[in-house]
Amino acid sequence: MSINRRQALTKIIGLSTAAAGATLLGTSAFAATDADGNYRLALGEKLKYAPLDAMATAKLAYETGGGCMHQVFHAIVTMLAVSASIDADKFATIPTALAGYGWAGVVGQGTLCGNLNAAGMLINILDDINGQNNAIIGASFRYYETNDLPLSSAEFIAGIGSTAEKSLEVGATSIANSPLCHSSISNWSAASGKPFALKGERCKRLSATMAYYIVDLLNRAHGGEDISVLAEAKPSATTQACQSCHGVTETMGSAASVKSDMECTTCHTGHYN
Repeated sequence: MSINRRQALTKIIGLSTAAAGATLLGTSAFAATDADGNYRLALGEKLKYAPLDAMATAKLAYETGGGCMHQVFHAIVTMLAVSASIDADKFATIPTALAGYGWAGVVGQGTLCGNLNAAGMLINILDDINGQNNAIIGASFRYYETNDLPLSSAEFIAGIGSTAEKSLEVGATSIANSPLCHSSISNWSAASGKPFALKGERCKRLSATMAYYIVDLLNRAHGGEDISVLAEAKPSATTQACQSCHGVTETMGSAASVKSDMECTTCHTGHYN
């Protein structure tokens, strides 16, 4: 079969385009390296965790700027990049600046606290740690909800590089009663008498606190501890009572189906809202 010049050019262009497309697919969608052979974390890829120094990680989170989500995510990933993990070099390539959007509950919207957003973002890329990954996320959320934070012992304050004088800027610790930023800040404001605009030192210490706690959980899980049996890994008794009617697969009568482990009564009172 003979072809003319135009048909030949059309075939050549078509083959070149197909080859270019295959190259793009091969380096972005199906492989963990870019066109220049540089490593890129692929969707669904998991990296191996190695135990970290919780206080050193908390100190780095305290010293890091960019808002709460960036502080926690950057601190833990940076520490993993110089850890004994077999994937340390891969952790070093992760652009932690991507976590910068999480401040004040996602760019000031007051929704999910960036500290918890960071926990989810981090643990999502970690390889299985003795089947405890989901339990670590749950425990991180419940700890944030139910504890008087940030940590304020003299040992912790010195460990992260802060001072007793700066404690005056915090004013008071508080219990968030929710994973939501606006609840956390509002309860702290009520306890301290300070406005949102003066939350700087408080939130820096809160990020250090959460970085410390998340690493502590990861270390314990790596060592074989069953995090899922901890009280803080489970919804509160009140939330579990709500879930008994507002189930995922079935509900009680006309009750709405709900999927949530966060504290219900922070926003919902009885059956009226």
